[in-house]
Formats: sequence, structure tokens, C-alpha cells
Amino acid sequence: MSAVLLTLALIVAVVSAIRGVWSPCGLSMLSSITPMTESGRGNRFDVTAGWFVVGSLVGGSCIGGLAALGAAGLALAQVPTTALLGVGALIAIATASTDMGLLGVELPIFKRQVNDAWLRRYRSWVYGAGFGWQIGFGVATYIMTAGVLLTIALAVLTTSPFQALLIGATFGLIRGSAVFIGRPATSPAALARVHERLDAAAPASRAAAAWVQVLAAAVLAAVAWHPLAGGAVLVTALALTRRPSTGLAFRA
Repeated sequence: MSAVLLTLALIVAVVSAIRGVWSPCGLSMLSSITPMTESGRGNRFDVTAGWFVVGSLVGGSCIGGLAALGAAGLALAQVPTTALLGVGALIAIATASTDMGLLGVELPIFKRQVNDAWLRRYRSWVYGAGFGWQIGFGVATYIMTAGVLLTIALAVLTTSPFQALLIGATFGLIRGSAVFIGRPATSPAALARVHERLDAAAPASRAAAAWVQVLAAAVLAAVAWHPLAGGAVLVTALALTRRPSTGLAFRA
């Protein structure tokens, strides 16, 4: 059953990390670190982007390390696996409800961006790694989806420090690798096309972030309680998305 938690946590981590691309901070990075802008600063894009990915991987590993401490403590409590799965299901229901606008919480939360003055003050490896760390840490800048919080919670619930660290590192690696989306931006027109494509994909990214949490809740509920419980989660989510009053249009 621990494999269920790990698998779901990794899936949620990947989708949540991708959703972060559409944060104001993420979009700013895709405008600030491009072949065009790095060339103007006398730097090489691939080098700066490489440092960004390294920083993000370290940042994800740091949040994974904190989750690992929680996982180690939870392991000492020797909580039954079924109970852990049930707690995970409840948390996933809460986070999915947040993304779907059912709890009155307006996303994004923690509206903080990195300090763009670093671009003018420091060398490329400093702002590359520094920005990457903050992005990879997950909760240091704009949180675009409650799936980030679910990722951390599931990492703790694995009760395995190694698995928790792996989950955090995976989130950081995916989150940081998004910097390469800006690689085609060699001119203002090319940068505009990159952002046009991102704008078009924004609603789908929001829907994916919400539904991956619904899926996690359904699987965890089915394994922890009964297959009918998992089915009930899915049916309820589908029914709610069909109600205009819920506002589940999944806009960017």
C-alpha cells in the first residue's frame, strides 16, 4: 500500500509543478531568463538555465527534506497503513475542493515573487540558482494549486524519509526544467509566441491540477475504505463540475 502513496505523490508532484509555470513568478522567469535576455546581459542561456534547474532541484530537495523529517516522526508512531491512506484521501478531497473553488479559497495563495533586482546585481549563476531554489521549494512564491500542499502531505504520509525526499526532488526538478520552455525566445516576437501558447494552455493546466487531486482522493478512498468510496468521490466531482453555480470553468 505504501507504493500507492508514493505513486500518487509523484504524479501529483509532477502535475502541480507544471501548473506552477502559470504563476506570475513562473511567467516572469520565462520572460527574464531567455536566450534573448541572457545574451543582452552577456551570459549564455543554457548556463543560466542549468543553474536554475540545479537551484530548483535543491529547493525541491529542501522541502522534501522537511517532509522527510515528518515522515520519520510519523513512522515512529506506527500508524496503520490503512489509516494513513484514509488521511491522505481526506487531505486530497480538501485540496481538490480548494482548486475547484468549493472552499472559498481563491488561488493563487501566498502571492510572492522573486526579487528581479538580482538580475542586475548578481552573476548569472547566483540569480539562476537563487531563483531556482525559491521556485523549487514550492511554497516560497505563488502557490497556483493546492496540489503543492497535497504533495507535501503525501510525502509525509509515506512514512519513508527516502521517498519523501524523492518526491520533493521530483517536484523541484520538474518545476525548474520549465525554464527551458523559454529557449525558443530568441526575439521579442518569439517570446510573444511562447506566452501565447502558454495562455492558450492555462485553463487545461488548471483543470489537470484539480483533477489529478480528485483522482488521488478517489484512489486513496478506494484503497483505504471501499471501492464504492472512491467511486463516490469521482461521481461527486463530476456532478459538481456540471453545476454552473460552482464556478468550475477552470479559467487561467
